[in-house]
Formats: sequence, C-alpha cells, structure tokens
Amino acid sequence: MKTAVRVLDSYSLIAYFEAEAGAETVAAALKNARDSGISLLLNVVNWGEVYYITLREAGGERADEVAQVISSLPIEIVIPDLDLTREASRLKSRGGIAYADCFAAALAKVRKAELMTGDPEFRRLEDVVTIFWID
Repeated sequence: MKTAVRVLDSYSLIAYFEAEAGAETVAAALKNARDSGISLLLNVVNWGEVYYITLREAGGERADEVAQVISSLPIEIVIPDLDLTREASRLKSRGGIAYADCFAAALAKVRKAELMTGDPEFRRLEDVVTIFWID
C-alpha cells in the first residue's frame, strides 16, 4: 500500500512538542516518514506559527530548540510561491479560517496530500482537502 503524503499544520506540531492529545499520532507519522523515506510537508508560514507560539509561551531558548528539532525531523519545509499564496487566499476568502491555516490547506490541496491536524477550523475545508485527524 502506498504511503500518503501528509502536510503538517502548526496544531499538529504543537501537539507533538507539548505532548497534547494527538501527539502519539504525530510521532507515528514522523516515524513512518523516516522509515518510508517520504517526508512530511510543512509550509514555512506554519513553521513560523510554531516558532512564535513557542517563543510566546516558553521563551527564546525553547523556541530555538523546537526549531532545531524540526530541522532534524523528516519534514520538508515548503516556501510558498505566488501560486500557493493565491490558493491560500482563495481558501481564506471562504471565511472562518485563519490565514496561516489556509497555507497548510493550500499546500495539501496543491500537493494532493492529506492535511494532518486536530484543529476544528479545518472542518470548513473538508470539501477541499482530505483531513487526517490526529485526535
């Protein structure tokens, strides 16, 4: 069976780093990515969310530590281009979802990947992307 390509959002990584609900599912996906050689995808906008939330809640040293760990994981950081930004903007125009979250959904849509999250905001986009719920 083919391993699905998955996009992480900030919710899934925060759950992983803070040992919240869904952390085990994210850990299993990271292990699967390492074992299969298929990287998980993370938009740089969502990377920034993880960084600033950690910075705000736990300080600069922990934020830098989390950034270092992310760089060691089987995660491909994707820098949005104009087309991806346009798609994120289209999703945002539907309303009810944060702009940064729209980048995760747009990346999943464009790459035909599953979006791994536990954030209920994404229910509004289930008609656009496949969601892999972590909790």
